Amino acid sequence: MTEPNANSASSRALSLRYPTYDDLRARALRRLPRFSFDFVDTGAGSGSGVARNERAFAAIEMVPRFGRDVRDPDPSVELFGRRYALPVGIAPMGLPGFVWPGADDHLAAAAQRARIPFVLGVGATLTIEEAARAAPDVLWFQLARMPRDDHAIAFDLIRRAEAAGAHVLALTIDGSARPKRPRDMRNNTVPPFKLRPKMLWQALAAPRWTLELAKRGAPGFRNIYPYMDTPRPSVWDSAAFIVREVNGSFLWDEVKRIRDLWPRALMVKGLGHPEDAELAVRTGVDGVWVSNHGGRHFEPAPPAIDVLPAIAATVGGRATVVLDSGIRNGQDVLRALRLGADFTFAGRAFLMGVAALGAAGGDHVARMFADDVRNALAFLGVKTVAELGSVSIRHTSAMAFDPPSNTR
Repeated sequence: MTEPNANSASSRALSLRYPTYDDLRARALRRLPRFSFDFVDTGAGSGSGVARNERAFAAIEMVPRFGRDVRDPDPSVELFGRRYALPVGIAPMGLPGFVWPGADDHLAAAAQRARIPFVLGVGATLTIEEAARAAPDVLWFQLARMPRDDHAIAFDLIRRAEAAGAHVLALTIDGSARPKRPRDMRNNTVPPFKLRPKMLWQALAAPRWTLELAKRGAPGFRNIYPYMDTPRPSVWDSAAFIVREVNGSFLWDEVKRIRDLWPRALMVKGLGHPEDAELAVRTGVDGVWVSNHGGRHFEPAPPAIDVLPAIAATVGGRATVVLDSGIRNGQDVLRALRLGADFTFAGRAFLMGVAALGAAGGDHVARMFADDVRNALAFLGVKTVAELGSVSIRHTSAMAFDPPSNTR
């Protein structure tokens, strides 16, 4: 990694004070308005899916090896023809600026410095064009289904992403229905948002957050502003527009149409079943993204790490396999790589870092991952990610699936 001041006194102080995701989460809880903290921390239903993701990773054991020269391990990975410094990137997220004002700007800049992928979400508070200027070497773009007028808005967003130089397009397919997140519902932070007196009191109790908001202005889904009739859309206007326009799960024939339009690497994101991964590969995509949306969409969904081995066995070698949902540290990254992923992404971990530390948060989390990955490679007795296949591993919660169906 080459981010500036990686060995500065301030960076070392942050590493000592906030060495783990849980440390960052605890600080974020103290700094944010409660409605903002809940927005990043919550999951669907009771939140058990979020907890299961973390428990599933923690239960996976890898056997260390010793007596080997493991000096200077190399954690870099090649993905779609580009070399990244680490096997983990920043996953797409909706409205990060609601969690911490300017979060998208901080994360894009941190990704560029760390040389890791930054996946701009269609629901981001940073436009595609702005993200391309901030992270020109590492920019990806995520798209949700917007079917009105024969996908006119979606196709224009694809055009903008191509013109901006996004290297990869990821289609989020797991939007079959709107998720139910009770904490957000009680806070009234589900689209279309409405300002309540309780939110104002919570904001006043979080002065750093409120000052940042005053400096930057209210966040909004800025990528969709050009398609709105409102001259000066607010966060409330853009949220209502998103609710109307984002609709359902991409159909496979729609994925094929986008495959014909998009000239670079294309992924389908949100897969949890080997048959769906096989269908994605048949449409001609370059990669499948194993995910349960971080536990935020469908509470009973199994942990993404538990379905990964079956999906990797089904499509491995024919498509790149990446994973998110539950990645909290570098050991989790290597667990996923050993079980069949070619790459991993973290969303909540990076956003919690910015919530806890502001502009320094993205760099700090990238350093955390880098230190963890190098340390774990050394303990496992390997010097590169490519050597992880030799590592002995125990994954008792892996899901077994029925033999693939030839229907559909």
